[in-house]
Amino acid sequence: MESVDTYWSDLALLDWQVELGAVDAVGDVPVDRYALEVKPPKRQPAPAPKGPPPVARVADLDPVALARDAAEAAADLPALAAAQQAFELCELKRGARNFVFADGHAGARVMIVGEAPGRHEDREGRPFVGEAGQLLDRMLAAIGLDRGATDADRAVYITNVLPWRPPGNATPGAEDVAMMVPFLERHIALANPDLIVLMGNTPCGALLGRQGITRLRGAWAEVLGRPALPMFHPAYLLRNTIAKREAWADLLALKSRLKDPA
Repeated sequence: MESVDTYWSDLALLDWQVELGAVDAVGDVPVDRYALEVKPPKRQPAPAPKGPPPVARVADLDPVALARDAAEAAADLPALAAAQQAFELCELKRGARNFVFADGHAGARVMIVGEAPGRHEDREGRPFVGEAGQLLDRMLAAIGLDRGATDADRAVYITNVLPWRPPGNATPGAEDVAMMVPFLERHIALANPDLIVLMGNTPCGALLGRQGITRLRGAWAEVLGRPALPMFHPAYLLRNTIAKREAWADLLALKSRLKDPA
């Protein structure tokens, strides 16, 4: 009787498996799959990507070359300012409040190049507006120059090597300076001054390839085919008032060169 019950039970189980779709035999004897060796599935190669090529990583880019391309493409000062402000590879941009491009009259005979914006400059978006800037205005006024003038002979045009403030007013790093030099060189070419004043070590390093302002100051050099005079930065003069005598001598040399360019 038990064998009959087993037969009908097995038949009912088989009918149930058929209804589930198990209609093909896989072997004549049962297989203990727990005893089989586990083999990882064979990986298929990924299909070739479609669409545009991947964007180059920042580490693969040459920031100086990209800066030079962007600067050389600028046909005028507004275009240069827009290109420099849009440049994303200088990390200083991320911590600065404002982009500081220039101040004064672009047609001036004298172009002053400083280092980088400070706290006041970063807040107002203009170069040399803090205490050092006020001293610079007094120095210029002593030889008849004024950043607010529109007459090319009395006006000055002012910019910095870097347009963004370094954290804590720290000395700019060599990589940041190198990225900004192409913009600065194009800036000088477009502003087309007769004379350039390099205020401090950073502009001397950027445009002359030399530093040591105490040795360089007062000695005329050449930048992009133009006479250039290294001078102490006004911020240095605020800390070292004894150096104002040398700064006054440099101002007189600048005044004399403006009268007699030869």
